[in-house]
Amino acid sequence: MNSFLAPFNDSILLKIFITIIAFSYAFIMNAQVEKSSDLFKTLAAEDSILFIRTFNNCEIEKLDPIIADNFEFYHDIVGIQNKKMFVKAIKNNICKNPINMKRNLDTESLEVFPLKNNGVLYGAIQTGKHTFQEKQQGNFTMVGIANFTHLWILENNQWKLKRVLSYNHLPYSE
Repeated sequence: MNSFLAPFNDSILLKIFITIIAFSYAFIMNAQVEKSSDLFKTLAAEDSILFIRTFNNCEIEKLDPIIADNFEFYHDIVGIQNKKMFVKAIKNNICKNPINMKRNLDTESLEVFPLKNNGVLYGAIQTGKHTFQEKQQGNFTMVGIANFTHLWILENNQWKLKRVLSYNHLPYSE
């Protein structure tokens, strides 16, 4: 006895339809979290430690608790850095003349995508855009814009920044 779907076994349209449904389901299940979610708020707070506290205010001691020991930073202009090189670069470049540079997050661009293993949260991908200001003649002037992607890993119930992609650095124009 033939099943009800037997005539469709060789149907390319049925296969396309099932594929579209499968991809749609995967997309819905892995979509970014809401900006009001705890995960989004937590990683936004971590971002502020990374940039407001360290990059903008040069509180370098705030970096160690949030950066993984095997941290890797990939930058489209300055290349690859590990944790030690990254911290040294902030100290010797950005914080050499404190309060001359600022990084500002484009809060509307910030997105967070959870990473799960069998339904258990183990990490997240955070993406967004940020702008950079430089003090010129006593005033901060927008000088650049870039994209970033951060890989955060949950280690012993603490979020650690493990990988950073900083790319598409461009001069700022309105």
